[in-house]
Amino acid sequence: MAKLDELSPPAPAPLASGGWPAVATVAAGTFTVVTSEMLPVGLLTPLSRSLYVSEGTAGLTLTVTGLIAALSAPPVTAAVGRMDRRVVLCSLMVLLATANVLAAWSPNFAVMMAARVLVGVGLGGVWSLAGGLGVRLVPAASVGPATSLIFSGIAVASVVGVPAGAYIGELVGWRAAFLAVAGLALLVAAAMAVLLPPLPAEEAVALGGVLRLIGNARVATGLAVVFLLVTGHFAAYTYVRPLLEDVSGVGASMIGTLLLAYGIAGVTGNFAVGARVGRSLRGTVLVIGATLAGSLLLVPLLLVPPLGLSVAGAAVLVVVWGLAYGGVSVSTQTWLGLAAPRAREGATSLFVAVFNGAIALGAFTGGRMVDGFGTRSVLWLGGALALGAVAVTLLGRVPATHTGAAP
Repeated sequence: MAKLDELSPPAPAPLASGGWPAVATVAAGTFTVVTSEMLPVGLLTPLSRSLYVSEGTAGLTLTVTGLIAALSAPPVTAAVGRMDRRVVLCSLMVLLATANVLAAWSPNFAVMMAARVLVGVGLGGVWSLAGGLGVRLVPAASVGPATSLIFSGIAVASVVGVPAGAYIGELVGWRAAFLAVAGLALLVAAAMAVLLPPLPAEEAVALGGVLRLIGNARVATGLAVVFLLVTGHFAAYTYVRPLLEDVSGVGASMIGTLLLAYGIAGVTGNFAVGARVGRSLRGTVLVIGATLAGSLLLVPLLLVPPLGLSVAGAAVLVVVWGLAYGGVSVSTQTWLGLAAPRAREGATSLFVAVFNGAIALGAFTGGRMVDGFGTRSVLWLGGALALGAVAVTLLGRVPATHTGAAP
């Protein structure tokens, strides 16, 4: 059973100067770390060829980053204690830049994996700390939009960072894509140093207190939904390039365009869900899960030559897929925030741990499926897990929204 103080309204946090420019800078930070995480997805084929590994093995570049982020988020949040969050965030962005330079230089797959470990540490730390900053940077009336903007950086990166990396890789090579993100990380670090006010910790976060939040039934249900949706998505999405090439016959020149269409749809889904999720959290998550499952399960049925859908069918289903997944981050983060409003950093660190652990598991499992059973198999797996998320949402405990209580 959840403790009373985890379900009651949060106490007002002391407002630091900074305002919307500071909020936008934090959003740029979340965008940059998640773009770094997702970058290999659009570069998987050339990266695997250059480093002489299979596409399934190359997918481990995503697996290790997600795994390290999952393992590091709660302890990093606890380890920084009462350190100024501005200093911590700037330091983590410099670490991220260093990791991406190392990835760009990597002469072999072992060096690439070391670089991806560093990306995971930066990702887990930045994402965990960023979630609770909106309430400290803007007046109370603007906290909701500010928090949405911060987390939109994550959602936008998930759906825009991949096609951007694919385009850069197509034009000047995959190594240049990693260097571009390294440069972006340094720019964001400089912006944070200038635009963020001093942000001393509100209170030290003990690791044991973070883990005890799992006893909150609404938190546990939300984490289960995150795990199923994200694992299912990344089991398939990590291999979207070979999937489009092998299943629908899409040429390499069209990959970037289709991923861009996915990205635009995902951004649209993010803001559409952000506008609705406060009115019907359960209904919104159910629609996301059902749509994601449908788009994945329809791919192997519709993208076959006898139906004549090939590229056109790929475009339609990729857009629907993007619309559905674009709403996952904002809806599930809202779920965790409502479930434990007085433990923002702790709940967010658990969210980051489960989210990135699910990315790691999805990418790893998808790679084994691709290597063992062929490309189409990841679509069935992803669709089945999304249906599992629908079932958990229907049967589990969902936190109340401002329009009514969840059962």
